Amino acid sequence: MYIPKHFNISDEESIRNFIEENSFGQLISTHEGSLVSTHMPFLYDAQNRKLLGHLAKANPQWQQIEKQNILVTLQGDHAYVSPSWYESAGVPTWNYQAVHLEGVAENFHDPERLEFVVNALTHKHESAYSAPWKPDYVASMLHGIVGIEISITSIQCKYKLSQNRSESDQTSVRERLAEGGHNALATAMRRT
Repeated sequence: MYIPKHFNISDEESIRNFIEENSFGQLISTHEGSLVSTHMPFLYDAQNRKLLGHLAKANPQWQQIEKQNILVTLQGDHAYVSPSWYESAGVPTWNYQAVHLEGVAENFHDPERLEFVVNALTHKHESAYSAPWKPDYVASMLHGIVGIEISITSIQCKYKLSQNRSESDQTSVRERLAEGGHNALATAMRRT
């Protein structure tokens, strides 16, 4: 990923928080010269630099990624930025946050590990609901999925949040983004 120095994020805590808050992404690999992509949720194990997830057995990508280098892309909120929002001259652009994780994938079929991944993903996403789903029949469904563990070899993090603009331009962009419903992006700009 192309990252000019003023958009590069290297703070591990910021990266970890972004990955945990934006854990739905694309698993990208190659097979016989073609790109293959699956959109899926991930669990991030920052301590061991691993991503965990699962694919349907019917999805042939799981057979193609074993011991292969892969790319996972994660993206947060994003929005168009009009140059009319600037006090100084500018061009149309886009503000966004993205993380690219490269690594080596391994498949697993162990029912206990699969159940852990399914339960952890379920707990992460169901805990926000007042009456969360109770995964009573998870064990009977595990035969239809394959677990994947990605050992991360590289993390690139880019927050393109108008850091290259003047303070007054940044303030104007934040205000316009908030007015347009992009509160998460406006908040990210305040933090960066």
